[in-house]
Amino acid sequence: MSFDVDSFHAEAVSTPSHEDVSAMRSLLCETLRDHGLEPEVDDLGNVLASKDGADDGPHLVLNTHIDTVAPHVPYERDGDVVRGRGACDAKGPLAALLAAFLRVDPTAGTLTLAITPDEETLMTGAAGLQERLSADGFVVGEPTDLDVCIAARGQCEGTITITGESGHAASVPAERNAVFGLSSVLETLRRYDAEAGPGADDVLGAPKLTATMLEAGEAPNRVPDACRLTFDRRSVPPETSESFRDDLEAFLEECVPDALSLSVDLIRPDTPFPPAFVTDPDADLVQTLQEASGGEVRPFGAATEAGFFAVDAPTAVFGPGVLADDEGGVAHAEREYVHLSDVEAAADALEATLRAVCG
Repeated sequence: MSFDVDSFHAEAVSTPSHEDVSAMRSLLCETLRDHGLEPEVDDLGNVLASKDGADDGPHLVLNTHIDTVAPHVPYERDGDVVRGRGACDAKGPLAALLAAFLRVDPTAGTLTLAITPDEETLMTGAAGLQERLSADGFVVGEPTDLDVCIAARGQCEGTITITGESGHAASVPAERNAVFGLSSVLETLRRYDAEAGPGADDVLGAPKLTATMLEAGEAPNRVPDACRLTFDRRSVPPETSESFRDDLEAFLEECVPDALSLSVDLIRPDTPFPPAFVTDPDADLVQTLQEASGGEVRPFGAATEAGFFAVDAPTAVFGPGVLADDEGGVAHAEREYVHLSDVEAAADALEATLRAVCG
């Protein structure tokens, strides 16, 4: 039975997976069974399928995700262009990875398809795969415009809580007012990377620290006891979410007035954050995929599950579609789209890469 990339992509984009991935996971598993493979769904909801060659050889893993962001945008096709939620992030890459996986029967080594359920939220699937899979290389499907991406900044989110004295607005001194203390914190955040951060990475450039939300107070004539600021952190090696939290708290404590106290906490500290990674551009996997695709070798512009896998083996991010174009955002946007010709080109490049690596 042959695999039709366009038909699978149409059905995938038409299948909502922004709140529950069950239907999308069923479609993927049914497709694998139709091609004589029995997939495994592990305790974290990952879908795995493997093909083994007759001889010893490398283990190559193909990974992407089946979840999408809200709201669902219906499938729509206009010639070569498909619009809809997941068209490029990441059901276009999924269709390309799946096509290549089904076309190639390795003569040596192992090919594994490993598809995660929660890349857009908790990333527990990818973190679990990191602990489970031992491989010689990973290709992670994301919209890269057929470029081969060898690096990405890590990402974490957290809160800075400033605590002071609550009471009537007419009586609480300014130096004990947590809201007034916010000015010191914001100024310190602006200086953090220049004075305390890890510095710029040769491939990824500088890290980025961004204040995103504020929360304080319940009445205009009452001083709240605390003010909370939410931040987004895009990291570069060797920084981790844990090291950043510790370093930022220590740096802020030196700048906050003595009458106030401060704490830094990660949001969802019991779930994984994608780490920053950089793969050697001269790695065989990178060179083979670049030759097959004709794309540039560059960093990826968003956080990705690839950081979990790159700890152990060369990892490349690759796929059809773009995160943004000249008109603005594409992935995660109401106007999300992909060119079917790019999905097919990605499948061909991946197929050539798999044949070169595993025969």
